[in-house]
Amino acid sequence: METLLLDYYRYLEWALYALISLSGILGAVLAATTRDDAYDAAGRQGKWAWTGILVLSAVVVFTRMPFLSWIGMVAIGLYWFDVRPQIKDILQGNYGW
Repeated sequence: METLLLDYYRYLEWALYALISLSGILGAVLAATTRDDAYDAAGRQGKWAWTGILVLSAVVVFTRMPFLSWIGMVAIGLYWFDVRPQIKDILQGNYGW
């Protein structure tokens, strides 16, 4: 019974890492297809800098490198919850605070 629970935990952990890595790749694709001037208007790093950060983070998370995978998860979360909404608002014309 104990090995069954450990196997279930390993599969769940692998699926979670794969899902986070996939969201990093999706973020990199969205970053690469976004206009360059939107990043300048938002005061963020450039388009290709974010694309590189997200691709590298996705690779590090997928390979599950110790400690670096956590940094990669933070970078992916930072893009999705801070950078992407601001870029999206600028592209849609919402300039408010």
